[in-house]
Amino acid sequence: MLTWARAYDRGQWSADMIAAGVVTLMLIPQSLAYALLAGVPAEAGLYASMLPLLFYAVFGSSRTLAVGPAAVTSLMTAAAVGQVAAGGAAYWDAVLVLTLLSGLILLAMGVLKLGFLANYLSHPVISGFISASAVLIALSQAKHILGIPASGDTLPDLLAALWRGLPQTHGATVALGSAAILFLWWSRSRLKPLLGRLGLGPRGAEALAKAGPVAAIAATTAAVWFWDLADKGVRVVGAVPQGFPSFTLPTWNPALWAELAVPALLLSIVGFVESISVGQTLAAKRRQRVEPDQELIALGASNVAAAFSAGLPVTGGFSRSVVNFDAGAQTPAAGVYTAVGIAVATLLLTPLLYHLPQATLAATIIVAVLSLVDLKMLRRTWRYSRFDFAVVAMTLATTLMAGVEVGLVAGVGLALTLHLYRSSRPHVAVVGQVPGTEHFRNVLRHQVRTSPRVLGVRVDESLYFANARYLEDRINEAVAEQPELRHVVLQCSAINDIDASALESLETIETRLREAGILLHLSEVKGPVMDKLSDTLFLKQLSGRVYLTHYQAITDLAPDSLARGTSR
Repeated sequence: MLTWARAYDRGQWSADMIAAGVVTLMLIPQSLAYALLAGVPAEAGLYASMLPLLFYAVFGSSRTLAVGPAAVTSLMTAAAVGQVAAGGAAYWDAVLVLTLLSGLILLAMGVLKLGFLANYLSHPVISGFISASAVLIALSQAKHILGIPASGDTLPDLLAALWRGLPQTHGATVALGSAAILFLWWSRSRLKPLLGRLGLGPRGAEALAKAGPVAAIAATTAAVWFWDLADKGVRVVGAVPQGFPSFTLPTWNPALWAELAVPALLLSIVGFVESISVGQTLAAKRRQRVEPDQELIALGASNVAAAFSAGLPVTGGFSRSVVNFDAGAQTPAAGVYTAVGIAVATLLLTPLLYHLPQATLAATIIVAVLSLVDLKMLRRTWRYSRFDFAVVAMTLATTLMAGVEVGLVAGVGLALTLHLYRSSRPHVAVVGQVPGTEHFRNVLRHQVRTSPRVLGVRVDESLYFANARYLEDRINEAVAEQPELRHVVLQCSAINDIDASALESLETIETRLREAGILLHLSEVKGPVMDKLSDTLFLKQLSGRVYLTHYQAITDLAPDSLARGTSR
């Protein structure tokens, strides 16, 4: 907060107030809908959109990130708490514990500067996970559109439950939900151009278009009230407490905390990745900077605040953050004004929500999440990389078939496994001189000159325990094919690190070559790598030399033969 509050001026205040008004209109229906998705009372979504925004404004490093309940984190909350509650624990107590645990984990990660851990969630993993989660979210809300009972955490369970419930479909509920979906879908793409043609300015048209869910809520609530549809079977939100949230203290139950620890960790990482991705994307457009470790602290503080104010887990939402950015927000103070707007709505408007049909909130969720499905990612990754396609497909399929937690773990596990496999078989090239230059390239890709007495080998990977033996085998194969060989030069231009296992392999290579009457040389060793090697027995007993460039090595070891060397 200290980075922007000192220079806060009237112009920023005006821009932040306008952005806050737009985001408040959007956040009210979103908060109610995501609370419904998480399986908690509707007011919990409003409560989670007040204090967390204040804490993020104090600690957050993004100028435009809007914090609150989000679709994926709400789904993960429902999945995690549903399993615990099935074992007898109180659902609401478990939600508060999960929220607090998530906040504490994020705070600890921020203090320990562990923001880099989010890098282990690769884009294929995130894409597959988000797309599958969006499908599960949409299907989980279909029961509210149809007015039938149905539950499940996986695609087979949800489809089976919906199929069993189809005979109980409620006509009025279907009519309300379908109308809300059609209107919301139309308003997302068609309302803004229509308002522009009617003479409304771009900013006003944008604000009214984003307020589409509010219009859907108002219209369907009025319809339920006017025709008394609640008494005819349409499920409504019911009584929503009026006023500010009371202080809540998450229960201290060691068994419950232990059971929710892993789900809280996964929830924290997913929420952080979503938040930092959006924050960095928006900051780059204004040449601003987002600090990942500071974001961990800000999100942690926000979730702790949510846990003590009867809220649910929060993160930086994609849609509301983009709206906040497009509406002209300049500082996190826009979040403070949004929190004030939500507080006013909680004080004055909650009685009007009694007749709000659950089908409308479900429609809001369905329209919002279906835009997150990116099935084109499968085609792109298939064309570019079979490994990445396998990761996307595995994450997508496992999330759909086994649930969000298992899907995320499976995707990360496969991504790391494939990374280890690829790095264990690095690209090793025999290199030769490009005629007339000091450059050396792969003999299989370029017309180059080589010498039968000198073998140049380039490894395009850092050397560590998983690929050290592979390098030994490749050098042994190359040496066996050249009986006149007297020198092996290992070009280290792409080697950024050598661990202890790889060092032992280099010592083994050096010993075998020396016994065969061949000298081992190094070229183009990077400074940090040379610093590590300088005091090792390997470098002290190296049979050959360390050359600054590969060209110097070849011209020193075989100048005559290279000049008339063989073209390959």
